[in-house]
Amino acid sequence: MSADLLATIFAILMGIAVLVYAILDGYDLGIGILLPLDNEPQRDRMIASIGPFWDANETWLVLAVGLLLIAFPTAHSQVFYHLYLPATFMLAGLILRGVAFDFRAKTSVTQKPLWDRAFKAGSLLTSFCQGFMLGQYIMGFEGSLVAFAFACLTGVGVSATYCLIGAAWLIYKSEGALQRRAWKWLYAFTRISFVSIVTVSITNLIVNPNVLTRWFELSWALVALVVPTLCLIGFIVLQTFYHNRPKQDAAPLLVVMGIFMATFSGLAFSFYPYIIPNQLTIWDAASAPESLQFILIGALVVIPTIALYTAYSYWVFRGKSTALSYE
Repeated sequence: MSADLLATIFAILMGIAVLVYAILDGYDLGIGILLPLDNEPQRDRMIASIGPFWDANETWLVLAVGLLLIAFPTAHSQVFYHLYLPATFMLAGLILRGVAFDFRAKTSVTQKPLWDRAFKAGSLLTSFCQGFMLGQYIMGFEGSLVAFAFACLTGVGVSATYCLIGAAWLIYKSEGALQRRAWKWLYAFTRISFVSIVTVSITNLIVNPNVLTRWFELSWALVALVVPTLCLIGFIVLQTFYHNRPKQDAAPLLVVMGIFMATFSGLAFSFYPYIIPNQLTIWDAASAPESLQFILIGALVVIPTIALYTAYSYWVFRGKSTALSYE
């Protein structure tokens, strides 16, 4: 197997891991951000809806970082050299979420709201840092004020999009007053997410001339037309759902997942084959072919195992979430 093919395979595997993480951990981060401070029963039901899944969802983040480290060590060192500070804050947010999730179940009734606020703060910090790192990546790790402002904008956009998929997940997993509230969240964050994605996309075209050239090349016209069209259709459908509720509660979640896949495809199309925009390609950053061949054997065992476990857990805990109980 050629070195170029091996590098491409690992780039695809890493991209899949990042996408799955964004979808799966995205909804439980979104639910953490949406956690209402004025209604404890709804907070409990929201926590119950993610309880069996949220910790395992983060496995895909570990997988993506691990693939980056072992398959593209040069890129790994450069990425975390520039992003060590937001990555540290992101880890702090993840730790805060984990601690708060467990402590809210073991603390006194009077202190429980404090840990709920900590869970909410940890979710917001994690989401914003992930968006901030995405913005820094798109800007090629520039240290300018403009790059910092764009990264902050991306942080807000990613947080809003996580709230969107979190609301869609709640519609699927809840009933009654909480589901009605989730529909309102979906309606609001559909608009916010749409504006955020459009703004980030346009800015990306402006600051990266190579990306602009690729999107408007005649040979890539089909891709350039299909991806934004699918996103636009997805947002229109979500707005339609708010006024004409679908019979299947899973419909909004499936549409939002489609939007995630379309936007991720657009991002990958913008920068491929660069693993660091305009600086380093996947072939330049790849490990030795002998190492990649050996690692691929393990990856072909580990990744399907994680995927099967994830699918099985979602099958076992399918349907509406039940009332939260720690007994």
